[in-house]
Amino acid sequence: MAKSVRLDEYLGQAFDRTPVSMIVVNQAGEITRANHLAEKTFGYGSDELIGQRVEVLVPERYRHAHPGYRQGFLAETSARPMGAGRDLAGRRKDGSEFPVEIGINPVETGEGTMILSVILDLSERKQSERRIQDALAQKDLLLREVHHRVKNNLQVIHSLLDLQAMRLQDRDVVDALRDSQNRVRSMSLIHQTLYQSESVAQVDFARFLDELVRGLTDSYRSVAGQVRIGVKASGIALPINEAIPCGLIINELVSNALKHGFTDGRGGLIEVAMSEPSPGDMVLAVSNDGAPIAHDQNLLQTQTLGLQLVHLLTRQIGGVLDIHRSNPVRFELRFQVEPVA
Repeated sequence: MAKSVRLDEYLGQAFDRTPVSMIVVNQAGEITRANHLAEKTFGYGSDELIGQRVEVLVPERYRHAHPGYRQGFLAETSARPMGAGRDLAGRRKDGSEFPVEIGINPVETGEGTMILSVILDLSERKQSERRIQDALAQKDLLLREVHHRVKNNLQVIHSLLDLQAMRLQDRDVVDALRDSQNRVRSMSLIHQTLYQSESVAQVDFARFLDELVRGLTDSYRSVAGQVRIGVKASGIALPINEAIPCGLIINELVSNALKHGFTDGRGGLIEVAMSEPSPGDMVLAVSNDGAPIAHDQNLLQTQTLGLQLVHLLTRQIGGVLDIHRSNPVRFELRFQVEPVA
């Protein structure tokens, strides 16, 4: 008997010293025991809690439903979290509320089945989560502002090139400035797409391509009226480090097709397609049914700035470029990105 008493005393000390709030409730919903941390958490003394109905620790708006939950637990007693999937709250003596997580366990005693509730105060965790969410929101806002300002600066450069072109008479120089404008517009559109998108980490490439094609059609209006440009990139998103080079590559290849593939009133089709055959493996293809590329033209050591840029940007993203000279003319670029988690 003495040994049993010592064991009860030991278990009682362990109950009181446990670093989580613990409350024992009988089948009538009355508190029969509470450890020291429960008293501190809820702001009650032990003598104030013992004999009280457990609903005193529950916000008033939930009290009417709580007895039903307790009876449901007693009908099927097994250890489990309470209110799984729901945000639970406790109520302190002063009426203030705080977020909690509750585990309930059946305990068999000489007085029948009791309910042992283990209560975790989530106030600090929730505060930390809010701070993290606030920091992420501020970071997202900052990134959007950066993309917005970059876009605006690029548009200023685009306008300056336009003013310069209007003052020149040399057709070749004007054309070179127009090409530079298109490259600047391509980069500006990437930043505009990121600024307007839900994620500032991934570019909605189909949306970007629609805008890019519209701009190129305006730039080459005399040719574009006879040429259709099709875009296939639904559901494709790219990180900005790959999106900008790809945008510039597409700009060069579509511009070259419009300038050199459809001369003398020739009509036809340009297709731009971006696909992801497997996670992280990207394929960019730009094809046209215009004039073929001459077999004696060295595409690896070309003197044209456009194709030089295509090769340079391909190396920048670690891609492999495959070129078909006719039926149709097709540039196919394969490269890899980190799959989105």
